[in-house]
Amino acid sequence: MSDQTDPLAWTRDYTPILRSLADEYGEEQPLSGYSVALASHLEQKTGVLIETLRDAGAEVLVTGSEPYSTKGEVVDALRDQDGVETFVEAGMTEEEWADGQHRLLEAEPDFILDDGCELIAKVHADHPDVARQVIGGGEQTTAGITRLEAMEDEDVLEFPVYGVNDTPMKHFFDNVHGTGESSLSNVMITTNTMLSGKTVVVGGYGYCGRGIARKARGMGAQTIVTEVDPRKALEAHMDGHRIASMAEAASEADYVITSTGNRDVVREDHFDELQDGVILANAGHFDVEIAVAALEDAADRVTEPRDGVTRYHMADGRRINLLAEGRLVNLTGPHSSGHPAEVMDTTFAMMFEAARDMLAEGRGEKLAPGLYAMPDRLDRAVANRKLETLDVDVDDLTDRQREYYEEWEHPDSAF
Repeated sequence: MSDQTDPLAWTRDYTPILRSLADEYGEEQPLSGYSVALASHLEQKTGVLIETLRDAGAEVLVTGSEPYSTKGEVVDALRDQDGVETFVEAGMTEEEWADGQHRLLEAEPDFILDDGCELIAKVHADHPDVARQVIGGGEQTTAGITRLEAMEDEDVLEFPVYGVNDTPMKHFFDNVHGTGESSLSNVMITTNTMLSGKTVVVGGYGYCGRGIARKARGMGAQTIVTEVDPRKALEAHMDGHRIASMAEAASEADYVITSTGNRDVVREDHFDELQDGVILANAGHFDVEIAVAALEDAADRVTEPRDGVTRYHMADGRRINLLAEGRLVNLTGPHSSGHPAEVMDTTFAMMFEAARDMLAEGRGEKLAPGLYAMPDRLDRAVANRKLETLDVDVDDLTDRQREYYEEWEHPDSAF
């Protein structure tokens, strides 16, 4: 297949970590004999991860973590590959998408790499016999970690899961830089508007929210952050953003971008406060952060002035513009391409390592069911691979420095 006909060719050029993993494990195939279920946004970067898992010997069972971000050309390219079985198509309804996930789970995967806890929640709720046979899992999103924490609190998890989202190589880079850049770029491409000099309200100051807020301010926007956690609000304040309630901030907003992992961040209480022409977008996993149904009920009529923009005409003449129907703006809009490949390279490398560590290294069989931090040694290994691809060297600790860390009395200290 030539680069002109291969939809993954360009992305492979910008995912050197995944390619290095495929090269290293392509001969020994440590995942041979295992089936790995993967739920993620079915676009080019995910396609390269699937190829990497397949090259390492896994049988890969593929579905989308969200029905509207699937790229048909990627599914077509994967469908013809040995060792890959797809349970998703572009243009699926939500019912068809959910049915595909259930059919995947009925294939009894050994391991689940998840996004939003889609498959892990479903296998426990609807396929408990399958759940008891799963060796382990990995979760790459904040929303998914929240669901897993709730499952662990209720003591219902049947297998160990690595919280890939909470590793430094994920949240410091993917969440901050990937979400920040891709969300803002897709807002601007969809609207053909300018952020500089505008007021951008960011709902939530987790790793994703801080990336959006910092990058928006770097582009010349005035930034306001809304939060429910006083510590995160203080962090945003110390980073130079204004802090306000959504009720207060809504009246000043030119843009409102939500990224909280929770629902009804922009809701009926706020609609009367929004100014004419405001642009609303959601950068959270689920399409619940903006109360779209309530907005539609409050509007006199609805139009589509631009591809990817739904305009709600209010009775008083104000126009409220919603991007991507309130779904993930960086992945489900008509011009969306998701995170840059370079940052997804690190995240997907962590997902690959979660599967390899639990399956090939046998740790999934040794761990009790529950949510676990990703081992630091794996996070550091991926960081080192990334530095190698950048041809960057870092210092090593000397023996004396290592001893200093390990000796709590510090006998040589000047104190």
